[in-house]
Amino acid sequence: MKEQIKNIPLADLHPFPDNPFSVREDTELQESVRDYGVISPLVVRPLESGGYEIISGHRRKAACEAVGIKDIPAFVRKLDDTAAVVALVDSNLHREHVLPSEKAFAYKLKLGAIKRQGERSDLAGFDTCGQAVHKSRDDVAISESGRQVQRYIRLTKLIPQLLKAVDEGKIAFSPAIELSYLSEHEQAALHWTMESEERTPSLSQSQHMRRLSAEGLLNMDAVFKIMTEIKPNQQEKLKLKTENIRGFFPKGYDIQQMERVIMKLLAEWQRKREDRNREDRSRGAR
Repeated sequence: MKEQIKNIPLADLHPFPDNPFSVREDTELQESVRDYGVISPLVVRPLESGGYEIISGHRRKAACEAVGIKDIPAFVRKLDDTAAVVALVDSNLHREHVLPSEKAFAYKLKLGAIKRQGERSDLAGFDTCGQAVHKSRDDVAISESGRQVQRYIRLTKLIPQLLKAVDEGKIAFSPAIELSYLSEHEQAALHWTMESEERTPSLSQSQHMRRLSAEGLLNMDAVFKIMTEIKPNQQEKLKLKTENIRGFFPKGYDIQQMERVIMKLLAEWQRKREDRNREDRSRGAR
């Protein structure tokens, strides 16, 4: 049978609980809905209490509300909780702009639904880790590995301030995974330091903090020391082209010999500067 489309009043539509995908204002979508209507129907499921729960189409509903449209076309499907979660996540992950936090909570939601569906009554009370869990993890994402799914889910362990920094691109994905192993108190100390010093952690710094946390040695002082150290890519470098300085040395001098002469001359220059400073201070004390 061909699936039927039903026009549903917006007042009868309810958001999916714990929807991991934010509904941001989309002026382009609003203009499209105003000019052409809703081209792609929503997917909803009927609620026992009345009305319908949105599975796919939260942004289209919001656009209709913004432009004053009172009802919206939708496919009505009878879905159980697991099927509803899977449909919600899969229909949104293909979007062009999905925040890391959205993907993290979406994978967590879908993994939980798949694992609950796969639970067996004869295993109640036992830890169903191992192969079954890995299989569930591999089933969560279509285009990503189970390992990558697990890494995204780790992001849900971050405090909101750090997770927001990940969404804003201030903290890269790999450092964020390392930071997710810190306690909430340690993460709060890190966030305070990031704000006060206007710095963001590199991968090596994040790994260092994770190691100290595992050893019970990560406190505010340790976080501050790590975050204020100079990163290798921040160190200033002085480069001298060989052709620009070779004329100051005898013929046949190699790079090492020229370097030794330069360092010796710099040491002598520094000694003379220190002597001159001492003389200036002595004259100023008279």
